[in-house]
Parts: sequence; C-alpha cells; structure tokens
Amino acid sequence: MEESDTIITLIGTKLAKTGNEFIFKGAAKDCEVCKLNKTCLGLNVGSKYRIIAIRNGGKLECFIHDSGVFAVEVVETPIVMGIESRKAIKGSKIVYEPVECNLINCENYKICRPAGLRRGDKFTVVNVVGELSGPCERGFLLKVAEVKRNDKHRSE
Repeated sequence: MEESDTIITLIGTKLAKTGNEFIFKGAAKDCEVCKLNKTCLGLNVGSKYRIIAIRNGGKLECFIHDSGVFAVEVVETPIVMGIESRKAIKGSKIVYEPVECNLINCENYKICRPAGLRRGDKFTVVNVVGELSGPCERGFLLKVAEVKRNDKHRSE
C-alpha cells in the first residue's frame, strides 16, 4: 500500500478503532454547516474503508456524533464484484457497467450489483478471486474479482 492511499478523515469516537471498516454513505444535512466537513467528506460515496490509525489531537465536536469525533487514517479497501470473464485479468482497467439483473434473492446478487457504485466508475482489477458461488440464473459468464477505484469522485 502506498502512503498516498492513506486518507485522513473524522469518525465518531465510538466507531474509531483500528481495524474497523465502514462504508461511506455521504453527508448528512447537518454536515453542510460544519467547518470540518471537508475533512469528513473527502471520501468516495459507496466505498468501503478500513481504519489503520487513530491520530493524536483529541476529540472534536460534531453535529452528528453525540460523543464527538476523532481524526483517523483510513484506506479504501478493494471492492469485490462480478465482472465479465474476458475482462477478469489482474491489472486490467475496467469501467463498471451494472449487470442487467433484478433477481435480488440470488446468492450472487450483491457481488454482481455492489451497492454504491455508479455506471461508468473506473477500476483496476487487483485480484481475480474465482468463480461465482453458484451458477448464474441469468446465464452471465462472470468471475469474482477484487477491484480498486481509479477515479476519485469524492462527495461534495
């Protein structure tokens, strides 16, 4: 992991533990008036992060977290998704196109349609994990891969 992959953000004191993971859902309405919101909101909406360190500096007040927030260092973790077999090559660049499937009870649905991603998001394949856990009911030929986001469309 490169040092440039580390992001400093703020997180509620009750959640601020090294190793904890979270998915950034975006700003709450109360965040608009906060003078620290640029620090909190410099993350990609829908991406998963792991806390790698708690920064010194003490607790800060927050409109959302009743016990305040701590500054933490986070890294974005790879996203696991189903991609076309022909594109499942370590190091390849892909553009996310959601699988045209509405079988929400399928055991592979969350891999084929990861939450928080938008059509056109750009990724690099970090690792090809293998096959889907069961046959695709729609007949898609997909591999399971870990991908890392290329473009940074951070929240505003």
